[in-house]
Amino acid sequence: MTARRAVVVGAGLSGLMAARTLAEHDWNVTVLDKGRGVGGRMATRRITAPDARVAIFDHGAQFFTVRDPRFESLVNEWVRVGVVREWCRGFAGDDGHPRYVANNGMTALTKHLANGLDVRTSNLVFAVKPGTTTRWTVVVDDGSELDADAVVMTCPLPQSYSLTVTTGVELPNELLLTDYDRTIGLLAVLDASPAIPAPGGLQNPDAVFSWIGDNVAKGISPIPAVTFHANPEWSAQHWDDDAETGLTLLTEAAAPYLGGATIVASEYKKWRFATPKKLWPEPCHATADDTLVFAGDAFAGPKVEGAVLSGLAAGAVVANA
Repeated sequence: MTARRAVVVGAGLSGLMAARTLAEHDWNVTVLDKGRGVGGRMATRRITAPDARVAIFDHGAQFFTVRDPRFESLVNEWVRVGVVREWCRGFAGDDGHPRYVANNGMTALTKHLANGLDVRTSNLVFAVKPGTTTRWTVVVDDGSELDADAVVMTCPLPQSYSLTVTTGVELPNELLLTDYDRTIGLLAVLDASPAIPAPGGLQNPDAVFSWIGDNVAKGISPIPAVTFHANPEWSAQHWDDDAETGLTLLTEAAAPYLGGATIVASEYKKWRFATPKKLWPEPCHATADDTLVFAGDAFAGPKVEGAVLSGLAAGAVVANA
């Protein structure tokens, strides 16, 4: 019997979990992602300092917690094989909830999940349309096409909708109107340690930042490297600033957290679809025949756990169709 074929759009946590679930059910799965590597918001960046040493930053998701027993089981296995570890149990005192990080940067977890899958990066999906010999055809921007019995869309909902409008599938208005908070970030390489207290993270410390993370204290960078995330309000207000202006403003706002250190190299980052403002009540959304499924952190929760659970749900829906 010929294996059924699925295409998963997006190689972040949701996409990779959906793909692994389908592969476990003997589906032939291809994962497509427009980026140069896997990860999505599980993003790790390297910046070379003037002295040629390399600083390492997590510049998307910074850590994750565990609530759901299904996710707990997965995390325990990732800990066992050395992919993730506990970082701390709170940033303003011990609240009893472990914060986990991936060893060597958050993207290491998605690399682990991608192992053994057919993942094709630098493949920008142009459209999904009804197929002729299969249920769907996925068109890539280079003109190539992949036939599929099912498609799982895991990119942000506005992008997913724009790619699937050619399917003729109507989505609920509430889903179509899903909006996202934006995040502007600063990645700063320093010449000395910053003034960030142990364990190395600050959440909502002032009117500008939602997160400040010391990547040395976190255990991923060999030299001083700090990730600054501006909060949604500041990011929205300054979204249209040119890069030079935005970098200057964030650098000024970061000064109190540097101690006596100086920024010797930096990068300015912008996430248009950082965090969904409203969550869909189900872990994914599928067409009536369960062959086109929408998943991601707008469904099961805008965090690492939610993305994983949404991907698991999407894969199960297709596998059991």
